[in-house]
Order: sequence, then C-alpha cells, then structure tokens
Amino acid sequence: MQVLKTDLARFADIPDYPFAENWITIDLGEGFSGQMHYLDEGPKDAPPLLLFHGEPSWSFLYRKMIPLLVDAGFRCLAPDLIGFGKSDKPDDQAFYSYDRHISWQKQWRNAVVPQTAALFCQDWGGLLGLRMVGEEPDRFSCVVASNTFLPTGGGQASPGFLAWREFARVSPDFVIGDILQRATQTERSAAEVAAYNAPFPDEASKAGARAFPQLVPVEDDKPGVAANKAAWEGLSAFDKPFLTLFGEDDPVLGKAGPLLAGRIKGAEGMPHAMLSICGHFSQEDRPAELAQGMIETAKKAGFL
Repeated sequence: MQVLKTDLARFADIPDYPFAENWITIDLGEGFSGQMHYLDEGPKDAPPLLLFHGEPSWSFLYRKMIPLLVDAGFRCLAPDLIGFGKSDKPDDQAFYSYDRHISWQKQWRNAVVPQTAALFCQDWGGLLGLRMVGEEPDRFSCVVASNTFLPTGGGQASPGFLAWREFARVSPDFVIGDILQRATQTERSAAEVAAYNAPFPDEASKAGARAFPQLVPVEDDKPGVAANKAAWEGLSAFDKPFLTLFGEDDPVLGKAGPLLAGRIKGAEGMPHAMLSICGHFSQEDRPAELAQGMIETAKKAGFL
C-alpha cells in the first residue's frame, strides 16, 4: 500500500477558500503515518467549534459557514478526513475502517483542541462525531447535526443509501464533483465542482471515498455495530443542547432528523427543522440557516 499525497497545486484556484493550511502527523496504523490537513480560523482563545465533513467532501464544504461562525465569536476547526481533501490518502480500500477513522479523528482532536468544544457534523462527520460525543460526552458543550445518524445494524438502511453504496462500490463513473452537484438542490458553479474534484486526481486517490459507504454499519454483522451501540448510551443521555437541521430533499438521510432528535435528552424542546430546498450537502444549500442554528445552540449552552 502507498499513502498518497495530493499535489497542492491542484488547489491553487479554489474559490472562496482563503483559509490558511494547518497540518498534523497522524499514526495511520500498521507502521504507516500520514499528514492530516485542517482549518483553524478565528481567535485561538475563542470557543472552539469542530466542523466535521463527510463523504465524499472535504473542508471546502464549510467555506460559506466559517466566516459567519467566526464573526459570531467561534474558533472554527475543520479537518480534512484522512483520504479526503488535502489530507494524505492510503490507496487501499481495505485499509480503511470505521475504527481507524475514529482513531485518526481522535488523534487530531486530542492534539489540536483537547478542551471542551461545540460540534457541527454532517454525513460521516456524524458517524464519527456522534460516536465521539457518546464516548466522551463531557468534552462537548453542544451539538448541531445535519443529515447524519449513528447506525447500529438492524438492516434498516434507506433504499437511497443502498443504491448509493452500490454505486460507490462498482460504478466506473465515480466523479466526486458530479456527485456533489447531484446531491444539492442549488446549482454548483464549474469552479465549485472542480474544487470537489481537486483532491482526487485518479482512481487510486478515491480509495477512501469508495470505501466509506461500505463501512456504514447498517447490517448486524458490520464492524462498528457494537461500538455504536455502546456509544448510544452516552449519546442518548447527552443533556446539553442538541439540534437537528436536516435537508428534506435528501433521499438518503432526509427522514432521519426526527429519529435522531427523539433519542437524545438534550434535543428535547429544541427548534429542530427540516429545511426546504436542501439536499444531502446542506452546507451548500442552506449555510446561513445552519450557521445561525449553531450560533443559537451554542448561546443556549452558555458556550458562546
């Protein structure tokens, strides 16, 4: 296996992404290491907000929200998951696992922002972030979740997800920018589509993106089921403000918002919403509403 480094020249013309690069070395396992890229915007002594992206995007997804959140008083930290964005990319799909992604994300968090933080998560950002909240609830002040869930088997996946998983597994036409375009309700510009393609110059670089849908523990025999069930004990009891803002036009996870909110103590009485004209990548379609929801949730928590 090789750990690929994406040529940073591919990111030279990224629109609306004026953010400084930050890097940390991650122990990937089996003797491999890799560089994880992340954004760190706002005053270092401001309340930290973790922004976790999912599949197959990267921190570019948060470019519209970060200025609003920094203006509100947050320090915004947005990592590119290993295998995505500017971060290094193991080229073997079999090397990726749910537990390894958790380990890589925890290594980053423990080194960069060990103090209590707020969390915004979407898609696989929630499968990672919500698991972390459940395992270490005292390290989080509040949460906003969008188009995500913490699955525990049972075979209850939506037809939309099953179709997506199969597409990611076998389709020869796995063009990341086109996937983002299809999964939003607002039109992406050619430059934005190119920005989502930038991390993936060839098929080998897409190993992480191909692997992610296969790792979702929707069947009982999937790795991650037991750990997620254990994490749900802490997540269900999480009594700090927890808000769900889901895109109603998402065929994969659009109906999961009320299910998620109904299982978490801190979600009781919160102004949950299903956002119209909003697809799976809600940060593209409704960034202002998501940022405002995060701001109000943090204020309710006394964190901002």
